[in-house]
Amino acid sequence: MYPKSYKIIGVMSGTSLDGLDLSLCEFKTENEVTTFEVLNTETISYQPIWKDNLREIYKDSAENYFKLHGLFGAFIGEQINSFLHKNNQTTVYIASHGHTIFHQPASGFTSQIGCGATIAATTGIATISDFRSLDVALKGQGAPLVPIGDRDLFRDYESCLNMGGIANISFHKNHKTEAFDICIANMALNYLSETIDLPFDKHGKMASTGVVEEQLLKQFLNLHTAHQSIGREWFESHFLPILNNSLIALNHKMATCVEYIAIQITDVLLKNQLQSVFITGGGVYHLHLIERLKFHYNGKIHIPSDEIIQFKEAIIFAYLGYLRIHEHVNTLSSVTKAVKDSVGGCVYLGNNYKIKNN
Repeated sequence: MYPKSYKIIGVMSGTSLDGLDLSLCEFKTENEVTTFEVLNTETISYQPIWKDNLREIYKDSAENYFKLHGLFGAFIGEQINSFLHKNNQTTVYIASHGHTIFHQPASGFTSQIGCGATIAATTGIATISDFRSLDVALKGQGAPLVPIGDRDLFRDYESCLNMGGIANISFHKNHKTEAFDICIANMALNYLSETIDLPFDKHGKMASTGVVEEQLLKQFLNLHTAHQSIGREWFESHFLPILNNSLIALNHKMATCVEYIAIQITDVLLKNQLQSVFITGGGVYHLHLIERLKFHYNGKIHIPSDEIIQFKEAIIFAYLGYLRIHEHVNTLSSVTKAVKDSVGGCVYLGNNYKIKNN
């Protein structure tokens, strides 16, 4: 049985390193249908030191990794405390994705930094974290996790596309949910912008002045991305060498990356006979990318409110927490290719729970 309603904060830090997304949501389930209301949201932009630490820690020692794991957990906890205080709110649970540092499911592990125990200790609020590891242990990819939220919370749309650091999609086909990463997206575009000390190409203005370099585009399109999930490792080992070996001007590189993203997304939409798509993530604001997508794809494109564009993943991680605390499936083997569905996430109880003494 579900209680009448539940407040949970979803916490997300994406591969594009835009910042820490917080979304306080209230969930209700009646007649097996879950609805949600977003009460408050905020994005905390990362200071350069946090960006550098999160981007570079994978190269460091195990000792420094675990030190940063605790420090980032404390940072998340402090931001949540401030967020709740300024909005005069309370919550029963925190559901934190953390920030992915290692993602190698073929080797049997995935790792998201931002210690859940530290978040619980800092806030006094029960915290759910480490959503991916159980699925990897069950021989899955540990990703994507968002599709169950797409299916349950955004059920009115034929397909859901997120254009963040990586572009990924989910849709319902043959009585099951399918989902996978399509291609590198903002991870490549932001990488190029940062070479001239800009965090991103605002509205895609620089990319719009470039010309697509056909040979570079062909190399990108020849990359094999048939696996279910793409991470930093794949970007650095496969995509980045091709990008860095090109001697063309920056705006031409950007235009070529945009064309690659638009073609890859369109190819998936057409192959799966999807007549419409609901798009969220920072890539929505890259107007040149949207323009190129509309050029290649003539189906219906739905773009929601800014709140949903920016916070959909945080909202869905709050929902994954909601499912976890009720011990309901929150990870679909149909999309992760694990041996079975699972209930992922470690729970650290906070001060709002009384410890039972035997």
